[in-house]
This record gives sequence, C-alpha cells and structure tokens, in this order.
Amino acid sequence: MSNYNKVNVTPEARTELHDQLCLTGAEISVNNLPAGTSVPFVHAHKKNEEIYAILSGSGKAVIDGETVALNTGDFIRISPAAKRQFFAAEDSAISYLCIQVKANSLEEYTKEDAVL
Repeated sequence: MSNYNKVNVTPEARTELHDQLCLTGAEISVNNLPAGTSVPFVHAHKKNEEIYAILSGSGKAVIDGETVALNTGDFIRISPAAKRQFFAAEDSAISYLCIQVKANSLEEYTKEDAVL
C-alpha cells in the first residue's frame, strides 16, 4: 500500500477530499462561488474549527454577525461555535479552500513532529 494519495480537483462548486485522499485527521474541501452568490445556509460546528484560504477572487464572510472582507491570499480561522456564512462579491467569483480539524487536537507540529 502506498504512503500517499493524490487527486486532481476540477472547478466544481464544492469538492470534498476526505474520501478521495483517505484523510484521517481533517476534512478539506475546495469551494467555488460565482459572483453574486453565497453558501445558502448559516452554520457552526460541534467540535471542528475551520481554516479558510482564499485562492482567488473576493467576497466576505459573516461571522457571528460581523462582516469580514475576504481577498486572494487571505487566511482565516473560525472557532467551532461561531455562526458563519460565505458570499462572493457582486463583481467577482471566489474560490477557497476549507480545512476542518478538531479544535485543540494539535499536539506537535513542524519540526517537533518530524522524524529524521
């Protein structure tokens, strides 16, 4: 069995990578909203924080009633309990990566977790 999985993502509205990459500690999705559209629901999580990376375009997130502008290159972390919804700008599509992980689960990272 291989120690890696690879997948190529096409520009669908939403592509979840959990099953395709056999992920065991995170959920990752690639999301594309056309100009003037939004995720059609507000949501929060029970246990998982989310990290969003804006790959291209612009828009906004409304988090617990606060509007946060989003532009290419921005990263934002949202606590599990925060209520959130994402919107593309009226004149720009937005493409973003969402990484979902259990809050407070990271014990070691970078060189502390490396085996040389």
